[in-house]
Amino acid sequence: MKTILYHSNNSKAFTGFGKHCKNILKYLQKTGKYKIIEFCNGSTWGDPNLKMKPWTCQGSLPNNPALVQELNQNPERARAAGYGGEMIDEAIKTYKPDVYMGVEDIWAFNGFWDRFWWNKINHMIWTTLDSQPILPLALEAAPKTKNFYTWASFAERDMAKAGHDHVKTLHGSIETSDFYRLPDNQRANLKKAFGLEDTYIVGFVFRNQLRKSVPNILDGFKLFKKDCPKAKLLLHTSWSEGWDIARLLKEKDINNSDILTTYYCSSCGHFLVANFAGEKQNCPSCGVKESMSTSNIQHGVNEYQLNHIYNLMDVYCHPFTSGGMEIPIFEAKLTELVTLVTNYSCGEDSCTVESGGLPLEWAEYREPGTQFIKASTYASSIAKQLKKVWQMKPEKRKAMGEKARQFTIDNYSVEVVGKKVEEIIDEMPSIDFDSVEITPEDGQTINLADIVDTEKSIAIVIPGGMNDVLWVNSLIENFKKLYKNYSLYVFTNPQYFDYIEDNPDVYKVLPYSPQIDNPLFLEGYGTIKGAFDMAFFPHHGTQRNLNYIHNRIDKTEFALR
Repeated sequence: MKTILYHSNNSKAFTGFGKHCKNILKYLQKTGKYKIIEFCNGSTWGDPNLKMKPWTCQGSLPNNPALVQELNQNPERARAAGYGGEMIDEAIKTYKPDVYMGVEDIWAFNGFWDRFWWNKINHMIWTTLDSQPILPLALEAAPKTKNFYTWASFAERDMAKAGHDHVKTLHGSIETSDFYRLPDNQRANLKKAFGLEDTYIVGFVFRNQLRKSVPNILDGFKLFKKDCPKAKLLLHTSWSEGWDIARLLKEKDINNSDILTTYYCSSCGHFLVANFAGEKQNCPSCGVKESMSTSNIQHGVNEYQLNHIYNLMDVYCHPFTSGGMEIPIFEAKLTELVTLVTNYSCGEDSCTVESGGLPLEWAEYREPGTQFIKASTYASSIAKQLKKVWQMKPEKRKAMGEKARQFTIDNYSVEVVGKKVEEIIDEMPSIDFDSVEITPEDGQTINLADIVDTEKSIAIVIPGGMNDVLWVNSLIENFKKLYKNYSLYVFTNPQYFDYIEDNPDVYKVLPYSPQIDNPLFLEGYGTIKGAFDMAFFPHHGTQRNLNYIHNRIDKTEFALR
């Protein structure tokens, strides 16, 4: 029986990764073939609440208060810890998995492919890439990752162009039994229950993030409203994060009565669809005051209720700047709605005729800093496609909806995707841990004599991230003035080499390893001479390491008088 360490969002989280995690782990559990360990981001190592699952579950956050306090002083390291960076080695040593499956955004695994265990067990990255050009971190990971899967076909295509033909598409999973079209009379009664009879409802289900094109859909809806006066826009999202939707409505002169949202009671689980009237409303079902708020990732409707929300809609519209996989699109397809999707990124897979969708045209803009291509969906295209579906003959709309559902079942269902995962795992060999050592000491020792080839040398250790390396790079020239006769060796993670290796005052840039976090290893101690005269650790802000010894030969830049 193979042991699988599945690393992702908590399977109980109201997120795309969380839903997908639950789907895949339930499928694998039912096969009875595997021992499953869920290594979940957002939870703490040893959290007793994680025991309430049918498989072993462990948190990815450290539970050492002193370490947590130290992490909080280093934003880059704290971010990595949020994705399991501090505890993944411990998880590998504790559970000895045959297979490590990382199912997250690519930066969650930053540097994992350089860890001591990566090539000693079966490893798999299953990640969401959402923009062009492909994130450099993914291009760095691909040649070091035998099993590399992406959720959308555009990313597979672009990775192949970059020479990584082994990267394949493996879509995210949808529990297809949860979403289905209700009979027409039930749909009519549902609208009537919320006072929405004789309305034409445009729906958008999303987490309120800035990459979801809320201003664009509001502009498109306003144009469409001129042709279809009975139209209303249902935004199933939290109004407390991301876009200030209420403010946007005022700016765009859109009547609040034409905009609907979903309220959910955290006390009794009741939901209703109504115009937005602020958060913390009183629940009409249980009477608890201020218990109803718009649906969010902490408190939200269940799948049965969400299916009813989709069935209130007459058409589904999903404009976005980019995305690895937008799960609500496929939930909407399962309820046999014609789906309008921005024709970019993962949207390319779901806006085709074959998928029961229609494409939304867009203009390119570049994201500041990253230079990623992002899509700004044309309001005119949204209005045009909404009008097309509204005027579509019922039999054609019905045929498109049925095609949308079948497309999702054939390509995104838990059964189809889960079977592919099962086949991938079964092709991987089992690991004999009696003969394979997975501790960092088994052959991973750094021999400093092999890399230090100058008489006077100084080590500068700065693992990352990018901002830290750039900051140190700006100080190197002045540092060299203080230590003219010393060669400067910089240790950092390989993905940051480009930010410092062309500095003429740097003698060598070398890959960082946790082993060199020990100043005594670099500088020596007692009668043992170190390879370096001094070692500097600008990223250490505490006394965890003795990062101030420097063999007592360091200098002060400013003379004290």
